[in-house]
Amino acid sequence: MFYTSTRKQLEEITATKAILQGISEDGGLFVPKTLPTMDFKLKEMLDWNYQEIAYRIIRLFFEDMKEEDLRYCTTHAYDVKFDSDEIVPLASIKHANFLELFHGPTIAFKDMALSILPYFMLVSKKYNNEKDDIVILTATSGDTGKAALEGFSGVEGTKIIVFFPEDGVSDIQKQQMVTTVGDNTFVVGVKGNFDDCQTGVKEIFGDVDFKKELADKNYKFSSANSINIGRLVPQVAYYFAAYAKMVKAGKLELGKEMNVVVPTGNFGNILAAYYAKNMGLPIKKLVCASNTNKVLFDFLETGTYDRNREFHLTSSPSMDILISSNLERLLYHVSGENTEKVCELMKELKEKGVYSVTDEMRKNMADFYGGYADDAMTKEVIKKVYDEEGYLMDTHTAVAYSVYEKYVADTKDETPTVIVSTASPYKFTSSVMTAVSDKYEGIDDFTLLEEMKKLENGYMPKAMDGIANREIKHKNVCEVSEMPQMVRNFLV
Repeated sequence: MFYTSTRKQLEEITATKAILQGISEDGGLFVPKTLPTMDFKLKEMLDWNYQEIAYRIIRLFFEDMKEEDLRYCTTHAYDVKFDSDEIVPLASIKHANFLELFHGPTIAFKDMALSILPYFMLVSKKYNNEKDDIVILTATSGDTGKAALEGFSGVEGTKIIVFFPEDGVSDIQKQQMVTTVGDNTFVVGVKGNFDDCQTGVKEIFGDVDFKKELADKNYKFSSANSINIGRLVPQVAYYFAAYAKMVKAGKLELGKEMNVVVPTGNFGNILAAYYAKNMGLPIKKLVCASNTNKVLFDFLETGTYDRNREFHLTSSPSMDILISSNLERLLYHVSGENTEKVCELMKELKEKGVYSVTDEMRKNMADFYGGYADDAMTKEVIKKVYDEEGYLMDTHTAVAYSVYEKYVADTKDETPTVIVSTASPYKFTSSVMTAVSDKYEGIDDFTLLEEMKKLENGYMPKAMDGIANREIKHKNVCEVSEMPQMVRNFLV
């Protein structure tokens, strides 16, 4: 299988080359020339563990990787660093099923892809005789940064630089990042929002002179954001795992359709579900859940994408995004792989901040349903589910649950549904605990970790144990305009 760009048809770009490069030279994102189809029966999955499911799905996308190399990647990525042998357990309450993607080392769903990406990078370097050090350059809205730092810390032949909005992540997210160890890691707080960070990273990627400057020092840029196809493809696997778990739990009849509800800001997580559906997994509806920054909801409702709006800092900060990078891949697919159309839309987005898709493209997005929940709705849902079911969910999962309830009320659709739970409640202690009870108001996040532990019957993830007392290793803060110089400071 070969890859092309969303903005220009390319010839014979292998998966390993696309993984190393991260983003196409024309500014587009790498996509498979043809989406693969599953080459096994659904029933077979019932006997597979997560590592086997991941291998079976990823190999369909990354055909230039040898079996022994890909199996090495999957078995080493999904191992004891996860605190559940299932890797992605399914939790069910009376009215909902949650696929818990937060049992990795940073207790967020980004671990699912970022635990395996470093192995992809090393294999890809070997296949392409790449001698330069790979510099992972990443913008984060909170979760990607720490998961990438955790995955790449100490990995020979790589360096990783993470930019995050200085005032746009939770205290615990920030503490996780700035206490990261590893001589090859570099973390910078940016005086701006996530979109500023993401745009700054894209501009660095697109700076030909800068890339040449670093090439002279034997460095080559790549990305750990979901713009990297090596980040996106592993996410496809857990939708297949969700289907198998739903069947084995008696929540779904084998061969029947299920719905998925995905809280998303950058669109990568739900795009992975779209890929799974197009590979043959019986998914009926792709429910896209947004917070108050409802740019994706408005797009699905109207066909017009407009980032010219007020930016809101919410209790679900990983979705505080107005420029959803992975949406570009969907535009490529629903436009009939029309790279000229994608270029036109991306140019309008850059110059005017708004674009509208054609009626035909909207028709091809009919499987998506958009909904959103504000902070008040999020808070209400966390309390209700905990009071009624004893199940504690984080703010992003609560956004998804709220949208799920609205979807069922609007459509009367009784299709068995999986809600993607993207983070542990321990990641957002203040927002979660103050939703449960007003008595937690005014208490700092780190004290609340111990209070949450009481609600969780003594359970606390290893990732949170002693976090408040860890030494701060990274104290860098910069303006958006200073991001390139910060890269130079670390590398040169």
